[in-house]
Amino acid sequence: MKLLPTFVLLLFACSFAGQTTPGVSEEPAPSVFRVRVETTVGSFVIEAHREWAPNGVDRFHQLVLAGFFNDSRFFRVVPRFVAQFGIAGDPKNARAWRNKTIADDPVIKNNQRGFVSYAMTGPNTRTTQLYINLADNSRLDPQGFAPIGQVVEGMEVVDKLYSGYGEASGGGMRGGRQDKLFEEGNAWLDKEFPKLDKLVRATIISGPPA
Repeated sequence: MKLLPTFVLLLFACSFAGQTTPGVSEEPAPSVFRVRVETTVGSFVIEAHREWAPNGVDRFHQLVLAGFFNDSRFFRVVPRFVAQFGIAGDPKNARAWRNKTIADDPVIKNNQRGFVSYAMTGPNTRTTQLYINLADNSRLDPQGFAPIGQVVEGMEVVDKLYSGYGEASGGGMRGGRQDKLFEEGNAWLDKEFPKLDKLVRATIISGPPA
């Protein structure tokens, strides 16, 4: 049997690996990093801590690097409860990630005001949707909602996100009203719920403290 040159084998290996999650880093996230989120009402900063929820933080880091959140919408904003985002504006991108679940993390921090956690429908069902607690929602802790980070700058901006549609513009994962978001994306939201605020861009701005 004729053996293939080493560089050819490496090329095949790289090509195969790229088919798994194209354009997405598989490296673990830094221990602590900050992400600036630019919106139509201003910017805020999320500080993520890998020790709080390694699986969730790794996914968050991957999504930010891939530009997944850019040009999406805060589709569920409920006063004194949560501001939710994390469905891509491009339907193809949204559908590609819809069922890419990650394993649960233990709940180390509480769902207090300003803390950020993943939405989910049950054990090991977290994907890309995140919410920012607008009040003390520590009652969610026993249900397994593990915070991955905290808004450390600009919480007043989060409080300004348009909340007039409440649950009507998609709602939570458990509500069963998100199909249109995955099928038609921004086109549907902008037509039916034009006042929703936009997540313009999410960018990593710093790594672990020196």
